[in-house]
Amino acid sequence: MGVAELKIKIVVFGAYNAGKSSFIRALDPFSRHIEAENADGSTTVAMDFGRIRIGDHSVFLFGTPGQERFEFARKVLSRGMDGAIVVVDSTRDMDEITMNLFQWLKTRGIPIAVMANKCDCADALPDQIRAKAPWFPVHAISARTGMNVESSLRAFLSEILSARVPLP
Repeated sequence: MGVAELKIKIVVFGAYNAGKSSFIRALDPFSRHIEAENADGSTTVAMDFGRIRIGDHSVFLFGTPGQERFEFARKVLSRGMDGAIVVVDSTRDMDEITMNLFQWLKTRGIPIAVMANKCDCADALPDQIRAKAPWFPVHAISARTGMNVESSLRAFLSEILSARVPLP
């Protein structure tokens, strides 16, 4: 008898313009995004959705909007999540929304990873992010170029799977 396929739900959180949609798109070029145009181009207003197969696992990625007014969407999308990723713009100081996300996610009892995005930029400061989020593993990535994106997700998936309690 073969190994049963595992379905893993990961919700991707982060502040406005941190790179959540780009992170999901780097993993799944056919991902779906519900966006609206704004002065910066576009922004997620409902969710992003992507999926990737890693070994025997189907990983479903749900990206949340980054603006504070969409807190309700973050709560709806987080139901039943197996893990949470927080994408942080490593070229800026962490904002209040991100710090509040960390506090809220710490209470959920699920694996959490931080993706320090834009680490291909000259002014990136991933060590500052590690200092401000010492409770979680921090992965230096570039969602725009794809640098370390899949390997970081694979490492996080290993953490999620090791945290699961086997059924009797």
